[in-house]
Amino acid sequence: MPQDPMDFEWSYWVEWGRERILWLLAGHLLVSQMSRLLVEKYKPWCLMVYGMAACWLLLGIKGFAVILLHAAISFAVAQFQLSLLTWLCSLILLATLRIPAVEETKRRWYDTENEYYLLLFTVSVRCLFCTSFSLEYCWHAPSQKSSHSFPWMLAYVFYYPTFHNGPLVNFDEFSKQMRRQEAFSVKTNLIILIVGIIRIFFWWCLAELMIHLMYIHALYSSALPLESASYWALGGLALAQVLFFYVKYLVLYGVPGLLLQMDGLKPPALPCCVSLMHSFTKMWRSFDVGLHRFLVRYIYVPMGGSQSSLLGTLLSTALTFAFVSYWHGGQSYLWYWGALNWLGVIVENGTKRILSISVIQDLI
Repeated sequence: MPQDPMDFEWSYWVEWGRERILWLLAGHLLVSQMSRLLVEKYKPWCLMVYGMAACWLLLGIKGFAVILLHAAISFAVAQFQLSLLTWLCSLILLATLRIPAVEETKRRWYDTENEYYLLLFTVSVRCLFCTSFSLEYCWHAPSQKSSHSFPWMLAYVFYYPTFHNGPLVNFDEFSKQMRRQEAFSVKTNLIILIVGIIRIFFWWCLAELMIHLMYIHALYSSALPLESASYWALGGLALAQVLFFYVKYLVLYGVPGLLLQMDGLKPPALPCCVSLMHSFTKMWRSFDVGLHRFLVRYIYVPMGGSQSSLLGTLLSTALTFAFVSYWHGGQSYLWYWGALNWLGVIVENGTKRILSISVIQDLI
């Protein structure tokens, strides 16, 4: 039975995975386990060199140079130790991805659109990693700068399991765990690997069944069946779509998460099942945990967060969702999506504050 071709993200990453990425991830696993077994002290540098070689192989010398240039510019700007300047640099680097002349130049580097999109997705994710490193550099004392050197930035930016699509791991977490040297057990790691592969294979089979049998995205791409469907059917379609999105990210984040475990690191928790969620706040905290930690640490808390006034909380939340919308592409529908999520979070938190008032609690 033919599959539903309308979910671009799933088809795209499955195709790249079969062609090259899974093989490169297997190579990373081999290098990682050998370095943990033989030269634990130099593991970050072994993985950095491998990540650079994998980037060069997939994206070519020009794609590799773009990512290296982004890292170098971010590191240079971080030397001023001004968070606002670092953020301005990050936003400008993101903006360069949407300049038509730059897009056309990058397209000419590759034979296919898929190769260009791989560079686009990779650089977008790398921008977040560069931002995380640069802000940590700004916030740490001069005595701690040795742990925030340019080689450490390269080890972080070119760490291959999270290279193309995440999940996002903040630099402070990455560096602490990567520096930690602990007992290495081949048997324990082999068990983790086998159990992890079985789980991911199950999720992949489930996603493939959904995309071959349910045709959710094909139905959404045509107005006619949606106009004739009942509200119950539309609700079922919406639920089916978010459930497929959940299963898809169990695979897309499960594979790099397994490799993080094999490297002795603690990956962000995998997405929580959307059927168990009933609030915007929990959705943002529990679905993409790595992105949530990034947004809280680098945008929400520095802007005041929940500890500031009501106006400050509204502003910090709005800036957080504005950045998410801009990073995802900045199209008009993304601004609407971000605004609706912001409104949902504000209404929920406002309701909680009202219900926490003692008079209201007594009435209830």
